Amino acid sequence: MTLPNILPLALGLILFSFLISSLSIVPFINILYKLHLTRRKEAPQKGKVPIFDKFHDKKAGTPVGGGVLIIVIVFIMFTLLFPFASHMGVFIRSSYNFKWELFAIFFTFISFGILGLSDDLMKIFFKPKPGVIGLWFGMSRKTKFILQWVLALFISIILFRQLGIQILHIPFVNVNLNLGYFYVLFSAFTIVSFANAFNITDGLDGLSVGLFLVCLIAFGIISSASLDTPLALFIALMIGSLLAFLYFNVWPARIFLGDAGALSFGATLAVIGLLTGGIVALVIVGGIFVIEIFSSLVQIFGWKYLKRPIIPIAPLHNSFLVWGWEEPKIVLRAWLAGIVLAIFGLWLSVI
Repeated sequence: MTLPNILPLALGLILFSFLISSLSIVPFINILYKLHLTRRKEAPQKGKVPIFDKFHDKKAGTPVGGGVLIIVIVFIMFTLLFPFASHMGVFIRSSYNFKWELFAIFFTFISFGILGLSDDLMKIFFKPKPGVIGLWFGMSRKTKFILQWVLALFISIILFRQLGIQILHIPFVNVNLNLGYFYVLFSAFTIVSFANAFNITDGLDGLSVGLFLVCLIAFGIISSASLDTPLALFIALMIGSLLAFLYFNVWPARIFLGDAGALSFGATLAVIGLLTGGIVALVIVGGIFVIEIFSSLVQIFGWKYLKRPIIPIAPLHNSFLVWGWEEPKIVLRAWLAGIVLAIFGLWLSVI
């Protein structure tokens, strides 16, 4: 199957996924309201209100859980449609054992979603605990971090042992590094990093979803060019579903992804990058996610070693709010920067 042959199918799946998701999302929002799965106010009842809460507590009452809908829709559509692909004249081609490839993709997609959903439910229904600044909602950082590493290490072992991935390609110098067993740790680190980077970025209406769409389009082109049919079809279904969701997620958002979507999509993006062999391209294409998590690490360094903040508030998009930028302006300019980075990443993948 060549790129011209897979393109009509991918475009058709995008439209079909968009249609199904569009018809599902409004009833799903109503269900979230009935189940009281909405964002809570996080500011303390007494004392000083943290800067973060000043900007974001006005969003309290908005339904949380859009990521669950996308995960369910994409999983069901792929499960129903993929077996019929070969009957529609589609030659299923991949550089890997496609059954293990699909296992790696969907285990990441679903397992990180379940972890995020657990955190969402704890944030909504459990009592908050005193934190370093204000109140802490949801699962403890330590518990969530450990569980992320357990899942990421399992996925990385699958990538290494079942799919045989252990090479790191460095463009420009055209060097291929065989990491051997160290690939498992490198892969797990990549997955955990992007899961958290996505989660940190998911703070403004439409920000993370728009950036994720840009990344998926870039990797959709890469996977189609490399004739990885399962991955290309999965990405096509994701793009269609996310386009429908973004309509309701842009400012002022009617629904949020929640940690279920943020952790799932960040980890899945990392696995897509690992499967295509474009780790350097992944860092460039997902550059805004990288910048966001780096800003948080810089802020932690400032508080721990300099006893003062480096930027007004982390992650970086919140600092722009402090500096007086309006939320839609921050989001749109981040999308534009993401598009430029995606073009650069695509260029890297073909040189």
